[in-house]
Amino acid sequence: MIAVKQSTDKIVLNALDVAIKKATVQVNGGTVKTAKDITFSVDQETATLLFDSPLPLGDGLLYMEFSGELNDKMKGFYRSKYFTPSGKERYAGVTQFEATDARRCWPCWDEPAIKATFDITLNVPADRVALSNMPVAVVVGEFDFVEGTSEDGVLVRVYTPVGKKEQGLFALEVATKVLPYYKDYFQIAYPLPKMDLIAISDFSAGAMENFGLVTYRETFVLVDPQNTSLIRKQSIALTVGHEIAHQWFGNLVTMDWWTYLWLNEGYASFVEFLCVDHIFPKYDIWTQFVTDMYTRALELDCLKNSHPIEVTVGHPSEIDEIFDEISYNKGASVIRMLHHYIGDDDFRRGMNIYLTRHHKKPVGAVMSTWVKQMGFPVVSVKSRQEGTKRILTLRQEKFTADGKKADGGILWMIPIMVSCAKRPHHVAESFVLDKSETEVTLEDVDAKDWVKVNPGTIGYYRTKYPPEMLEAFIPSIKSMTLPPLDRLGLLDDLFAMVQAGHTPTAEALKLMDAYRNEDNYTVWSCISNCLAKLQLLLSHTDLDEMFNAYGVRLYQPVADKLGWDAKPGESHLDTLLRSLVLNRLVAFNCPSVMEEAKKRFQLHTSGQCVLPADLRSACYRAVLQDGDASTYEEMLKLYRATDLHEEKDRISRALGVVKDVDILRQVVQFAMSDEVRACDQL
Repeated sequence: MIAVKQSTDKIVLNALDVAIKKATVQVNGGTVKTAKDITFSVDQETATLLFDSPLPLGDGLLYMEFSGELNDKMKGFYRSKYFTPSGKERYAGVTQFEATDARRCWPCWDEPAIKATFDITLNVPADRVALSNMPVAVVVGEFDFVEGTSEDGVLVRVYTPVGKKEQGLFALEVATKVLPYYKDYFQIAYPLPKMDLIAISDFSAGAMENFGLVTYRETFVLVDPQNTSLIRKQSIALTVGHEIAHQWFGNLVTMDWWTYLWLNEGYASFVEFLCVDHIFPKYDIWTQFVTDMYTRALELDCLKNSHPIEVTVGHPSEIDEIFDEISYNKGASVIRMLHHYIGDDDFRRGMNIYLTRHHKKPVGAVMSTWVKQMGFPVVSVKSRQEGTKRILTLRQEKFTADGKKADGGILWMIPIMVSCAKRPHHVAESFVLDKSETEVTLEDVDAKDWVKVNPGTIGYYRTKYPPEMLEAFIPSIKSMTLPPLDRLGLLDDLFAMVQAGHTPTAEALKLMDAYRNEDNYTVWSCISNCLAKLQLLLSHTDLDEMFNAYGVRLYQPVADKLGWDAKPGESHLDTLLRSLVLNRLVAFNCPSVMEEAKKRFQLHTSGQCVLPADLRSACYRAVLQDGDASTYEEMLKLYRATDLHEEKDRISRALGVVKDVDILRQVVQFAMSDEVRACDQL
């Protein structure tokens, strides 16, 4: 059905890789008009239907006969190869339409502001599962499923490859718990009677939030109890939470154009942490948000090739460029800052109003300087003591990765918070810094006490301290009385200053020495990120061995404390920490760890003792780092023997540490071969 609202003799719609054989229009039940000419623009990705006279105004029916291709591009309507339990090669038909690929399946108006109702009929073999939904997605193939019902009565199914339905149980648990949580948080019920999640063998993205039929790459939805690592399981919980959030943000309410992608993806990236924190509080997921999302956004956003999170999009070819970590991670980080600034109650009320008012309507949004300006500020702090008063001078300017001064006049409205040593979990002062420089006075602060700007690492900005202020933090880092988010935020900011040339490397390493007793997984993750950057710079230099020895000394105490084997009842975060620490000690070429890793790998490949999934990455990297051709062949056997995508991914990543030039050539050839799925290749 179409509505002709003004006189025209042509209809222009989106079409790509389809051939329209015939097109007719009948308006208001009148004469059927046949298009006299049909032209295509590959550049604009459109089809123009030209009629011999203007169409009358009113409601009408547009009829088209067209054909297309079931392609191998993982776009539009494509085929995905899989193998049956008996090893037979089969294909599933799958759609992936976001951002601009519905036009590859049928001629349509393929823009987010234009919503329509679709009635779909599929001609499907009787022995295949056929699934569909709205916004439109289609999957046809052989699948098993597990099902359950959420507390609010929604039927949830997780579809898996045949013979693997048990691997869908964890995603089912998450989905059935997430739906009622979001219903309560948004105060709006999920509007569909069912929610399907399905694992696809060949899938270009991690997942796609089709309304009621969410498609996933296998590694982002399937959990094998024997072979899935804890970090992957945690990632799956976040991904399921993210895609279900889109059922409200993106599906129920849709942005009017791709310029506002950051709101769609940034918000879903924020609330995925809300729901996972609610379902699995033991994950301490908000602390991990800082290393996984916030600091990654800062690393990219200080580069010259960054972009504002709100970007004007003029052509379909530009859309994929903004599906990046700036839109997702910075968007989520800025929303997190806003959430903290206005408080959870007001934030929830605001989201309910937003979703209610804009239901079925295109929307835009503004967050002023944080949305429209590229980059972020650094707040430089100076301090002076007057009796029991501490006077801080705060100055903002744009932070750049190369340390050069940015063009003047760029300011942000920065929500500033300050905490002090006497009450480390309490905000001593808060205000908005909306000019280049200001002073703030703190009462009852001893001269030896630390003062921290941006407690909790909430504000989306870097902080630069003078050496004497950094020195004051050291006792509290050693005793771990400085909160974890502040321990990692302080270090990450300092290393950013080192990279930009504002602070000597020795000063950062001096502060890092205070972290030897650290026991928090996320803080160690921050330390690892910082040292990995230094290691990359120092590799193949005279300082390489000395730096590796430093790394071993830093990590060895926590490695000795954790050991190689999981202890009964150990925490979720300790399991993650063991894997992180062992991987870093392998990178530092620690002799004792390398020896133990090789022993365990030998027991694993001989079938005497299967390696726990959380240790495999470290062991695989250890044997490959100095391995020979036989080691490489052994690893390929593991790759070929498994049908679990996570294990294939783990082995593929480990192959990147190979040093032998001849073996590296073989790795490159293997990576580009048909043995590796297109979605797993660069």
